[in-house]
Amino acid sequence: MPHRRLLVLSLVAGAGLLAGCGAPAVTLAPGVAAADPVCARVLQATPDRLGALERRSTSAQATTAWGADPAVTLRCGVAPTGPTTDRCVNVERPDGTSVDWIQLESDDPNYPANAAEGAGAWAFVTYGRVPAVEVVVPAEHVTGQPTAFLVDLAPAAEVVPAQRACVGVGDVP
Repeated sequence: MPHRRLLVLSLVAGAGLLAGCGAPAVTLAPGVAAADPVCARVLQATPDRLGALERRSTSAQATTAWGADPAVTLRCGVAPTGPTTDRCVNVERPDGTSVDWIQLESDDPNYPANAAEGAGAWAFVTYGRVPAVEVVVPAEHVTGQPTAFLVDLAPAAEVVPAQRACVGVGDVP
């Protein structure tokens, strides 16, 4: 009987050590359309590594994250933005991938809660795609341009077909 107790205690202690090896899941709220089947395809198209950052588990459907806390996060199924005067960032890759992203300001009602953590962050939402994809890039993970992560995530965002594109002052006749 003492051997059995020792075995059980060893197993419990070992499980506790293993549980501490990985980083805890990143807590995120799901987007309003997280159950849209296209979001599953978006998540499948995301890279396992984002630059030097490794993928992390998350607590919500249609979300993923990379890096230490505060993590770079992606949520699919967030509310799409309508016409706006907010800054539009067009990300083009050599492979022909092109995605328009709206840079959300901190006073925007759609500014994500996790963007306000740490030393601040940049928050982007795809424009002209339904469901929309949101990316939050914490300042702690930026070594150059915060939009560099958008280049790596453009193929995943492009899984959602574009319905509209950003227009600038020069585009209006």
